[in-house]
Amino acid sequence: MKRVIFGLIALAFLLSSCRETIEKEVVMVNDTTVLAPRDGVFYHISSGPENPHKVLMALRQAVMMAEDKDVLIYFDIRGIEVVLNDAPDLSYPTFPTSMESLRALMDKGVTIFACPACLKAAGKSEADLMPGVVLAEKEKFFSFTKGRILTLDY
Repeated sequence: MKRVIFGLIALAFLLSSCRETIEKEVVMVNDTTVLAPRDGVFYHISSGPENPHKVLMALRQAVMMAEDKDVLIYFDIRGIEVVLNDAPDLSYPTFPTSMESLRALMDKGVTIFACPACLKAAGKSEADLMPGVVLAEKEKFFSFTKGRILTLDY
C-alpha cells in the first residue's frame, strides 16, 4: 500500500514539474537548451459585414496574439465577404479597420484561409479573394503550430 501511495505522489510530482517545463519559453532537450514550441491560436470567423464588431474584435485579437503566438485565421459562412477583393473596409469605434488589421496580419506572416465551399456557395471563386488570402487546406489546420491550440469563434 505504501508503494502505491509513494508511486502516486511521485507521479503527481513528475506531472506537475513537466507542466512547468512545457510552459517556459525554453526547455532542455538532450542537455541542450532549445526554445519551447509556441502555442497557436485558431480564429474562426463566420460573421461578415453585418457584424463589424465581431469581425474586428477577432482581427484585433489575432494581431495582438501574432506578436508571440502562431495564428491561423479561417473565414467561412458570411465571413467570406470580409476577404473578397471588393470587400468593404469595416470599421467600428476603438478598433483598427478590417483592411488595416488584415494587412498587419499578412505582414506578420499569418495564414488567412477562406472556406472553398463557402466561397462557392457565395457565387465566388479563388480569383475573387484579396491577395494574401488562400483557400483552406486540410493539413495546414494541423501544422500551423507545434504547441497547444486555442480556438476562438466569431
